[in-house]
Amino acid sequence: MDYSLSGLSSGFDWKTFINQIMAVQNAPIDRLNAEKVTNLNRQAALVDLDTKMAALGTAATALGSGDLFSSRLVSSTTPNSSWQATAAGSTAAGSYELTVTQLATTARRQGAAELGQALNSTDDGIGLTLATLPTATAITAGTFTVNGQAVTVALTDTLDQVFTAIAAATSDAVTASYDHTTDKITLTGSSVVLGAANDTSNFLTALKLGNNATLSTTVSTGKLGTTQSSTTLATARLQADLTALVAAGDRAFLVNGVSIAYNVNTDSLSAVLTRITESAAGVTALYDSTHDRVVLANNTTGDTGIAVSESSPGLLAALGLTSGAILVRGQNAEFSLNGGASQSSASNTLTAAEHGIAGLMVAVDTLATQTLAVSSDTAGMRSVIENFLVKFNDLQSYVDENTKTTMGINGKVTAAILAGNREVQSWADHLHKLAFAQVAGLSGTISRLEHLGIDFNSTSGVLKITDSAKLTTALQTQARSVAEFFQTSTTGWAATLSTYVDQISTANALQEDRLNAANTSLDTSMGNLQRRLDQQRAALTASFIAMESAQSLLKSQSTTLANAFPSSSKSA
Repeated sequence: MDYSLSGLSSGFDWKTFINQIMAVQNAPIDRLNAEKVTNLNRQAALVDLDTKMAALGTAATALGSGDLFSSRLVSSTTPNSSWQATAAGSTAAGSYELTVTQLATTARRQGAAELGQALNSTDDGIGLTLATLPTATAITAGTFTVNGQAVTVALTDTLDQVFTAIAAATSDAVTASYDHTTDKITLTGSSVVLGAANDTSNFLTALKLGNNATLSTTVSTGKLGTTQSSTTLATARLQADLTALVAAGDRAFLVNGVSIAYNVNTDSLSAVLTRITESAAGVTALYDSTHDRVVLANNTTGDTGIAVSESSPGLLAALGLTSGAILVRGQNAEFSLNGGASQSSASNTLTAAEHGIAGLMVAVDTLATQTLAVSSDTAGMRSVIENFLVKFNDLQSYVDENTKTTMGINGKVTAAILAGNREVQSWADHLHKLAFAQVAGLSGTISRLEHLGIDFNSTSGVLKITDSAKLTTALQTQARSVAEFFQTSTTGWAATLSTYVDQISTANALQEDRLNAANTSLDTSMGNLQRRLDQQRAALTASFIAMESAQSLLKSQSTTLANAFPSSSKSA
């Protein structure tokens, strides 16, 4: 028989009885747990307080930023000016007229054009498939128009087949031919008119064919064959003889004194140009497919040369960057300030080194005369001050709300989570005093917040700007005195506030630690009490199970006796 079933033999619900006793005995644990919950709520409130103090500390630090009250704004009298101008604290406020008569440009070393071989070594176009023609622009399939007649081409067509298609479409009014010596195509007829708005193939453009004034003959405007920049240099179709370089293997040349390694058997033109660009040579190297040439451009503006050298035979010569190259000289910027003498700069970013105005930087990109007004950044200064006031009031409001005690209309007193925490209340009180304290030993006339038009609201105790005009005037005309008030080392207003906020943060952390320790102790006490209660429950349960067992045995014996003496039972 399962004697753990409550009242099975006795009829007494002893489990409910035990639960009721345990509920009474559990009261101390409930009180300790309620105390722990209160501690956790206080701890959460202190964490929130610490967050608000950190925000106030950050705002106070911003007030102490060294360049805040010397910051400058630069504006142009020209609407929507594209010039970019900045000024440092050392820049004198005032107006500066800047006239730019020439912009700085970059120097370029343009290699000889038409480096690549012709499309073919003969005038025959039979073996020249459109898909593989080494032209600057890849040809697309579709239709193009000659004398109003559509000519359809596929990428599998040869150049000769296209010439035949042109003649067929125009009934031989226009014929086409290729000259390998000039590497150009000629269209001939009594009248040649090319193209239509609905052409779908770029054949005419890719082969540099367009209408001209003579009307009867049209010739490609330039050589058609180009260098292949993505294959190895040895197979890039350069006109230059690379036999010696193929045999030589690894070689190098110099750009502005920087060595650039290459191997014509393994490197492509693109790879070599990228290597130049990524080197310390200070130039950008690119391939101009339209003119089939290599161009080196300085990364900086100004009239600065580009030096290249390589022992013969070399790749630079094969790329037309030595003989046959043209140096397009860069220009220096030319400008004048306040109607003065013309000055020059290698850069379009004009600084004090060029114009002589301390801290003023102007990046120009147009030829123009503009007046630049330099003034104190009072809006930026005011924004930092206003942000501090917001954070200060936020902290004070939080402390007030969480330390107050209120009485309801029914006389019931309600205490906030930090009510009675005199230390927290003292922090807010001391911050209040520091905020309006005088900073001693200053040379200027500003030594208190009220000198800036900042005061406490008489009814709510909120710190606010009570005289906006007074603050604006101080920032515009007494920026140095304002800076001295806020930023004097260690004794300045911002430094004093920041130091005290750090002290509060340390003290607040200690309070959190004490609450942690208290909760740890409460957990230990509750654990000990719970173990004793568990033992008491087990003992009571065992006693009642023993009672159930005894009563069951007694009933069994009684039944046995009754069965053994039935007559006695009847007599009775």
